[in-house]
Amino acid sequence: MSIAKGTRLSHYEIRSQLGAGGMGEVYLAVDTRLDRTVALKILPADVASNEQRVRRFLQEAKAASALNHPHIITIHEVGEADSTYFIATEFIDGLTLRESLLIADC
Repeated sequence: MSIAKGTRLSHYEIRSQLGAGGMGEVYLAVDTRLDRTVALKILPADVASNEQRVRRFLQEAKAASALNHPHIITIHEVGEADSTYFIATEFIDGLTLRESLLIADC
């Protein structure tokens, strides 16, 4: 499931896909209420049909939101719109962990 640029999910406007994994897809988006760039993690529809995986997704957000550290992203919101679950987080532009480790090995 890839979401097209310009699609709106609640008050977030999708700009581009950043990545995908077993528990969701991550998009670069704009919070149109606060005019800020965010990373939007979206639980795919096939996963959202599994109640246990939805609970795990929401628990992940709750656990991460309890952390306060300069090296951990801030959770802005957990929500659901049009039967789609999402987590909106701080977006930090830069290298991925994988890229950083590859550079360190050189």
